[in-house]
Amino acid sequence: MLATDYNELTQKILDKDPQVRFAGVANNKGELVAGGQKEDVDKLLAEDDVKMSIHYALQKRDLYTNLAYRIGHETSSITEYEKVTMITIPISSSELFLVSTEPRAEYLKIIDTVRSELNLSAD
Repeated sequence: MLATDYNELTQKILDKDPQVRFAGVANNKGELVAGGQKEDVDKLLAEDDVKMSIHYALQKRDLYTNLAYRIGHETSSITEYEKVTMITIPISSSELFLVSTEPRAEYLKIIDTVRSELNLSAD
């Protein structure tokens, strides 16, 4: 996974499914290190709101990490809002793959594609 080109992967996810609005990789400092929004969609969040959203995704990951000894490690998280569905997929302890889609997109297929491209097992 060290050789993964995150910009290439995020673009692949954006191109693969018309329901995907955003694909990116964030580090544990809350910085977006790759990816971005599809050009032909209306922005729902301002830049500061995107940073806050990344911060919340990292917080949620940290909370679930505290339960990992009981329920296993998080493989993905899906939060549905009225206007968008947010997906987070842990890459490592310091990186998250983030995807936002139109509501009711086939997000399990998107998650499977991302995990497959990153060579992440479900266990």
